[in-house]
Amino acid sequence: MRAPLHLRGGRIAARAAPRAFPVNLRDHVVFPGLLNAHEHLQVNNVPPLPGDTVFPNAYDWIEAFQAHFADPATVAALAVPKARRMRHGGLKNLLAGVTCVAHHDPWHPVLDGPDFPVSVLRDHGWSYALHGPAYGPPVRASFAATPFGRPWMIHLAEGTDALAAGELDELDRMGCLAMNTVLIHGVGMGARDIQRVLAAGASVVWCPGSNHRLLGRSLDPRPLQSAGRLALGSDSRLSGARDLLEELRVEAARGELGADALLGLATADAARILGLPGRGSLDAPCVADLVIVEDRGGDVAGNLVGRSRAELRAVVRDGLPCLADPDFADWFAAANVDTMAVTLDGKPKLLARAFADPDLLAMEPGLEPAVAIGRAVRRAWGGA
Repeated sequence: MRAPLHLRGGRIAARAAPRAFPVNLRDHVVFPGLLNAHEHLQVNNVPPLPGDTVFPNAYDWIEAFQAHFADPATVAALAVPKARRMRHGGLKNLLAGVTCVAHHDPWHPVLDGPDFPVSVLRDHGWSYALHGPAYGPPVRASFAATPFGRPWMIHLAEGTDALAAGELDELDRMGCLAMNTVLIHGVGMGARDIQRVLAAGASVVWCPGSNHRLLGRSLDPRPLQSAGRLALGSDSRLSGARDLLEELRVEAARGELGADALLGLATADAARILGLPGRGSLDAPCVADLVIVEDRGGDVAGNLVGRSRAELRAVVRDGLPCLADPDFADWFAAANVDTMAVTLDGKPKLLARAFADPDLLAMEPGLEPAVAIGRAVRRAWGGA
């Protein structure tokens, strides 16, 4: 649809605000900000296990990772204060057009800060997994304590062996398979299990990058997607893809789902499953979180699915530009958003200064202050 899009008070509005600042987006396509339905924000700087070992289940991967904690690179990564690591995870997501994240770990005060790069899912329940190390809230207790109508999330069937295949039965016997249950991964579930999930009104978060990397395969997304009970998550870089855009690109190339369906997993479907009615859409009065790209024609969803983060023209959160190409500088100025010039994967960008802590930038591969690039060029040419 080619029409004006009005932003007012951090929301999409039916009419423009008085003295609104116009932004010319002719030959562009505007999408809702992406939702990452599964993430561990605090470990995106931790190096993954070396090698390409395929594990029968995630519990074996966790056990194998114990020796990796002694690796000097891992020690150095975890020595970074947790609050900074979590902000780095938020920034990683923002750079890829993600404006809201479901964080599958204990809440941390930094998530409440006004300068946290993305919104984070709140008022939901979670447990870590049925087996493995005791971590997070107990399964039955956390399920029972989850507020009515809010999602309850758990890693389940993250494997290809008999243990993983039996976890849905076990969860059901515990009385924890219901309409608000959101299962993370689900690789070990068979066709009958999928039908049980659908019959219960439950949902699954699909993390194909992590699944293929650790387990050698993933689930068939089509039955769950067609029923509207599937969302997309990137997991963390500890096991998964670089970011949600990479998940979309790789899955589009794999061809199991088309661009429209994939985009839905990171917008409208995710918003419904996560209980976020004000997100995943461009309808008023949804939150004014946007991703803007150039229109390259063809299928509308294909304008975003398959793009890299450097190709995004702008990312907007709560109606304010956060990351954009330099020719959007007037928009930042009109919105009173102070900026820092950076390069993202070699392309010049403006980043809201609230998210441009030098220590944070140093943690993200491919993101550098623009002045650092300039100095490098001057040195190469014999300058001062």
